[in-house]
This record gives sequence, structure tokens and C-alpha cells, in this order.
Amino acid sequence: MTPLNHPGAPAPETPDWHVTAFRGPGPGEDGGPLLDAVRALRARILFDHGRRPAFRRADGTHADDQDLDFGAWHFIARRSPGGPPLGYIRLSTPDTGALFQSRDFLGDEHYEELLAAEGFGAADVFEHSRLVVEHRARKLGLGLHLNALAIGAAHHLGARAMIGTSGTKDGQDRFHERFGFRPVRGTRRYVPQYTEDVVIMLHRVADGGGRHHDLITRLRDEFPVIAAAGSAPLLPVPPVRRAAPVTLTGAAAPDRETWRPVLHSASDVGALLASGNVREVHDTIDDQLTELVRSREPACRDAHEIERRKREQLAGAEPWEYGTWAWYPWSGRLVHVLPREEFRLVRTDRNRGRIERPDQRRLFGKRIGVIGLSVGNSAALTFALEGIGGAFKLADFDGFGLSNLNRLRGGLHDLGVNKAVLSARQMYEIDPYLDIEIERAGLTPETIERFFAGGLDLLVEECDTPWVKIAAREYARDLGIPVVMDCNDRGMLDVERFDREPDRPLLHGLLGDVKSIDLLELNSQARTELILAMVDAGRISPELAASFGELGRTLSSWPQLASGVALGGALCGEAARRILLGRPCESGRFYTDLEQQLHPSRNVYAGGAE
Repeated sequence: MTPLNHPGAPAPETPDWHVTAFRGPGPGEDGGPLLDAVRALRARILFDHGRRPAFRRADGTHADDQDLDFGAWHFIARRSPGGPPLGYIRLSTPDTGALFQSRDFLGDEHYEELLAAEGFGAADVFEHSRLVVEHRARKLGLGLHLNALAIGAAHHLGARAMIGTSGTKDGQDRFHERFGFRPVRGTRRYVPQYTEDVVIMLHRVADGGGRHHDLITRLRDEFPVIAAAGSAPLLPVPPVRRAAPVTLTGAAAPDRETWRPVLHSASDVGALLASGNVREVHDTIDDQLTELVRSREPACRDAHEIERRKREQLAGAEPWEYGTWAWYPWSGRLVHVLPREEFRLVRTDRNRGRIERPDQRRLFGKRIGVIGLSVGNSAALTFALEGIGGAFKLADFDGFGLSNLNRLRGGLHDLGVNKAVLSARQMYEIDPYLDIEIERAGLTPETIERFFAGGLDLLVEECDTPWVKIAAREYARDLGIPVVMDCNDRGMLDVERFDREPDRPLLHGLLGDVKSIDLLELNSQARTELILAMVDAGRISPELAASFGELGRTLSSWPQLASGVALGGALCGEAARRILLGRPCESGRFYTDLEQQLHPSRNVYAGGAE
């Protein structure tokens, strides 16, 4: 037995795997290409990128040729009937008992003494071995399914007991204990071929299948159907090349709607894995625990002490049971993370020295609204990265388009996704414990009250629509919410402290006493004039000034660059942190003009101003 599943991983109760089976030819007969392919598959997985060098020949091919293959049952698992093989297990019957690995491991005399002491004859005992699973399927329940199938098949074929050798390095022996096996005392020893200690495990059929008795029973009843179906080619048949274009009508449509992950405890993960919806499993909990210890005790560098403290943190739980499993439906990823407080302590540990832990906790308690998720996307992601805010409301009506890829973080697979949905996904992939609400319709007369319901500690306004800019500020002023805005030109940051100045004129009075209701219907000329007044036409860059006359003629929209958007996110983050922590940040308009900042006169090594 060589199970390569996580020894304590939660197991699906009804995994969806396609398994084929065949009985190997008798001793002395020609094994044929199928058996040769099975042996190569086993050897390649057992070689495990050099962990077990004995399974590779000098010529680079992989070899696991065993006489025990003759007369044994061979089970091959795939995700779908035509898919590549992902796992394998062998079941040997008493007919080839003289060749059992457990007999070879113990020696004939000791093996027979063990069976006699347990009350079994050689004709009562079956052996399963060579359980191997590809890396990409090791945490999807395949090892468990194959193991249960081999045990169920043995039960169907009349076994009274099962025996086998089990490695101990990765907890394989504990894995088999969950199926009703027990280690035989005094049989554990180091085996160089496997580079680990190996122990004999014994299973009494009359005692049941342990934690997985029901699954074993179900697969016992399915074994005759699997056996009758016969074998299948080990490798999928390559598709026939077609001259005509391939139709995509059967392809799955992308998920453009889901944006919130589902948080699971370890006990819930089995059913999720069984659903077949999990594409990738990411489990780095051991590394995260190491970082947790070092974050709490930076001076602790002794590896043994770190391991001791990790065990203390687990408090008797298995690593797979600890923390949270975050399921991201839009990508098919299942990610194992620390519990919320510990996760955030580690994730923001490098903030210390700039943002200390008491302030980190204060920031995570804040609720922030972001309107307009192009420039606003940079601000929202900066906030999520730095831990500025634990709850968010995002609003944008627009979809992510190809022309947005010059400045907005995303991939080609995100095209067509609503920008608020895309931003929420990206933020949740940074911190699954965030609380995010979205308005896919953006800010409208119908959604604005809902957007501000429940209160906000800060508003980031990055929308191009004049009505939204004024209406959002009217609400913010009435509710005492500070507003920050980056204009993506000359590094201009706008700050309005309505939390301190409830009578402050909107946009510093640049538009006079304008009301949002007056801006619901504007023609193109009026809209341009209003925006010019908002940004203070005398202070904008020459490039932006020149673009106004070209909009709709030679330019499709406002010119914006990724560097300016990234700078805007940084400026909004700095202002937000200061405001939310009560640090100095007054109302006003501030410029961080990269054109000026990088002017030769500012080169401090050439005598410029600092």
C-alpha cells in the first residue's frame, strides 16, 4: 500500500470517478501492452520527482515490474471515461499468496506465524498494494475511493482478512486505520526502496470498514459491474484533427456572476470535493502556521521550537481540520487558510513598523464605499492589501472590456465581467474574510439610498458621471462621511472632510451651489464643461486639456495610464489610512505630479531640491 492522499484529509462520501478494472494474466503468460503501461504509470508516480530513485532505470525510463502483477486485479481511475489515468491500485488474491509483498517483507516463517496467531489460513487473506495517485488528484478523494474499492472488491470475492505493507512517512498507516486496518506490532522497519519506515497492516472483514464502512459496502456491490465492463486503454485516444473549425456550443460558459467565496469547515469539505466542482486544492496550512509562530515571536528561529509551538497551536487537531477552507466558485479553487484573526495577523505582519497591530485592528473594523471600479479598482485592491477596511460596498454598472486592460488589473478571461464583481473577486482572493456588498447597476437614483444604508466610514468616488459625483457627495455630507477622489491626472488627490466640516461646499465650491437633480440630463457639451470645472481646468496637464476637444472624434474616451491609476490607488490608500486613524489629513486638493517629481531639477544627487 502506498496511499498518497493527505492522511487526515476530509473525504468525499460519494466521489465521482470513472474506474476500469482487469484481471492480470496468469504467471508465465504474456502481460501485454496494458500491463506494461500500468507498471510504467505506477513507477513514474512512485518515483515522485526523485524521492524514490529506485523506480527509475539508468536510461530514464520508469520501472515497477513485479511478478505479483500476474493474476491480480488492477484498477485504474480517471475523472471521465476518456480522460488520462489519475490513480491506480492492485488487489491480489490468495492464488498468488506466495508472492504477497507482506510475505516478502516478513519472510515466510514470520508471515505464516502472524496469520496463525490471527486465526486465518492463507486461503482467507487478500492483499492490496501499489495505491498511487497523481499529484493533481491527491486531495480530491481519489486515494480514498480506490482504497475503498479494493477493500470492497476483496469483500465481494470472499476475503476474511486483508493484509498489506504501509509507509509511515506521510501518515499512510493512519490513512489505512480509517478503513479498519490496524498496524501489527513489531513489524515496523526502514525500507530503502521507499526511503521510509514500513509497517504491516491487517484488516478483519468481520470487523467492518472503520470510518468508511458505508463507502466500502457500496463499492463492494458495484465491483461486479466494474469488473464486467472490462479494461480500457490506459492512455486516451488522441483526437482526430479536423480541417473545419471546432464548434464550441458544448463548452461551459464562463461564470460572470459569482463574486463571494464560500467558507467551509473541514467537516464540510468532503461533500464539496465529491461534487466534482473543485478544480484545484491549495493547502499550505503548515507553512502558514510556521509564519504565525514567527510573526508572534520573531526571535524564534529554532526549527524544533517552531514545530513545538505549531503543535501547541493545533491543540490536538489535525492540520487539515484547522482553520477555514475557502471555496472560490468562479475559479474552482479550494484554499486552506488560518482562522480569521490569525490569518490577518500573519497577512499584515509586514505592515508593522508602519501600521502597528492596534491600528491594524482599528482599520479592519472600518466600512468603505467605492464608486467607479476602474481607477477605484486600484484603490480597492490597495485597501485590501494593506488591511484598510474589513467591509466594503462597491458600485459600478460597467463591464470589464478589452480597452480597460491598459490600466485595470484583470485577465482576458475576465472580459465581460462587471467591474464591481471583478473587484470583489480580486479582494476576496486576497482576504476571504472580508465583507463585501456590490451594486452591479452602479449608483443611480434607485440604488443610492441602498448604497449608503448602514453607514460608511469613508467614500472613494471615482465615477465619470457628473450626477453620481454630486449626488454621492450630497449623501456623504448629510451623513458626515469623508470623501477622497483621485483624478488620474498629475497625481491629483481630492479630500473632503465632511466628517469634520458638515457645511463644506461640494468639490470645494468649484461648481457653485449645483444640485444633483440638475445634472440628470446633460448634453455632451454641458457635461464636458462641468467636468472641466470639477477638475479645475487651469491646473490639468496639457495632455488632458488637449484631449477634451478630441473626445468622440479621434479619442474614444479619457486618456488614462496604468502608472497613473496605480499612483491614484496609493494616494487614496495613504489618505484613507490617515483619515480612518485620526492622523493629519485636511480637506483640499493635492498634486503628486510625476512629471515634476522626475524633473532633473529634483535629482538630489545633482544638487536638486529634496
